[in-house]
Amino acid sequence: MLATTQFFRVDELMVQIYNTEAEMSQDVAEIAQQYLQNLLQQQDTAAVLLATGNSQLKFLDALIALGGVDWSRITLFHLDEYLGISAEHSASFRRYMQERVEQRVDPQQFHYIQGDTLQPLVECDRYSQLLLAQPIDLCCLGLGENGHLAFNDPAVADFQDPYRVKLVKLDTVNRQQQVNTGHFPNLENVPQYAFTVTLPSICSAKKILCLAPEKRKAKAVKEMLQGTINPKCPASILRQQPQATLFLDVNSASLLA
Repeated sequence: MLATTQFFRVDELMVQIYNTEAEMSQDVAEIAQQYLQNLLQQQDTAAVLLATGNSQLKFLDALIALGGVDWSRITLFHLDEYLGISAEHSASFRRYMQERVEQRVDPQQFHYIQGDTLQPLVECDRYSQLLLAQPIDLCCLGLGENGHLAFNDPAVADFQDPYRVKLVKLDTVNRQQQVNTGHFPNLENVPQYAFTVTLPSICSAKKILCLAPEKRKAKAVKEMLQGTINPKCPASILRQQPQATLFLDVNSASLLA
């Protein structure tokens, strides 16, 4: 594996900092590959929960390029989806996963949140039941500029959430981030509501890998690691998860003391 520039713990959370996003992504890919290989030597199948977003692109490419994972024994889930857009929409997370993952690895199954459902509460229940049917062996996360994990924004994040999946209203910071990263042309085009897997569901995963590169994540990283553990920074809950690792590059770690 590539050498990290620094590693340390914040409460229960392991943190690793790399010189570049490329080095970080390659190393996380190797960690994920080896974990899944070892897991499939011990059990017949595995379940993986994946994130979308720009932070995952190099990682997913590297993981798939490494090979050596029997994807035909792995069931995949994704963390979130906008309400009211089809799987063909350019910003749809289903489309992201189909093009960048499913079509390239042919998993045993990929369970998708149906964002254009006519019954969103029924869809929450359906996806919740799928998640409950088997434990999540690996969860791969990104970090939002407002500190969110999936679409658990500060206003709706609940560390003791009774739900597995819920429908939430997105805050302005989150919606603007989708514009800034090129997924929508302007704020008015970003859906106001979305489905999200909740924080307790995320934290139930046996292993959590959170990738948070780039300068625009630096403020959230500082709050996550040096602020209080509080739903106002949803990602701070990872500091209570000994099975979690946060991966940074020097840009996203630039505000840390």
